[in-house]
Amino acid sequence: MRKLIDEFRQGWQGVSQPSVQLATCFALVCLALATAARFGLAQLRPDVFFTPYFPAVFFATAFGGYRIGIATALASGALGVAISFSDATVDPARFALLIIFWVVCGIAIWGVEHYRTIVAQQREVSKRLIEEEQYRRLVVDELQHRLKNKSSTIHAVLHQALQDRPDVWDRIDHRIRALSATDDLIARVDGYGCDIRDLLRSELGPYGHVRFSLNGEQLFLPAKLAVSLGLIFHELATNAGKYGAFSSPRGLLQVSWTVDDGRLNVTWDETEGPAVETIGDAGFGTKLLRSALRPFDGKTEISYLKTGVHCTMQCRLPAG
Repeated sequence: MRKLIDEFRQGWQGVSQPSVQLATCFALVCLALATAARFGLAQLRPDVFFTPYFPAVFFATAFGGYRIGIATALASGALGVAISFSDATVDPARFALLIIFWVVCGIAIWGVEHYRTIVAQQREVSKRLIEEEQYRRLVVDELQHRLKNKSSTIHAVLHQALQDRPDVWDRIDHRIRALSATDDLIARVDGYGCDIRDLLRSELGPYGHVRFSLNGEQLFLPAKLAVSLGLIFHELATNAGKYGAFSSPRGLLQVSWTVDDGRLNVTWDETEGPAVETIGDAGFGTKLLRSALRPFDGKTEISYLKTGVHCTMQCRLPAG
């Protein structure tokens, strides 16, 4: 019984075509109900011969297809002519109504079958898209796994090669880790990118959530832009931890962002940190800050104020 119910449910939802036996039984039930409705109407209007059978034809076609619909329409016409719930005799007018009934049924059957065909095509397309999406996820997961392994291998090789150059290793180690952390964050949202607030929290969280404040609306960053900003934020946070606001017990950081005419504006403000006495030559970090946003028609400007480091970032938001 349960199997029969499942078959009926799947057939009614259009998931699968019901068996001929089940579709025929359903059509017979529809005819029986229509005949009962016709009997009830005959108590008020004896000349109603075919109208109650329209729903039977419609539902039989929707469930079993156009062949069952045609058979139901023929049977309905025969019942309308053969069965009378009054003393009225079969006259030419009833046959004229029968022709009209069959014409209308034919139009209805065509419309329902056309709709069934469209739904079946859409289900097939949806099924194919779901399968392709599952395959894409599998490929992306495998590529991310391989990329993570390759990053770990590169990290280990560089560490081994630079054992006698600790100064060089210290400059690149944390940047490689920051790049991996940003990639992991983007991967967790299916590789499409991440929210700027989540990116900042990922970088600034280790310094304590009471040490920084984030001001701005929810903003989703595409993957490439998120990676570039992730490197910039990591560079600024590292400098803040070594020389800026995070190196002082009272130091605070405020990061705010706005979007104006398709361009992102980010402000990095440090306060209560140690004063910057001297500024050395531009190193790798400074060059990274200046060049990371160029692919997005952007720029980074950094100022060393008495109150702390002030940095502004501007870039174009990629479409999509």
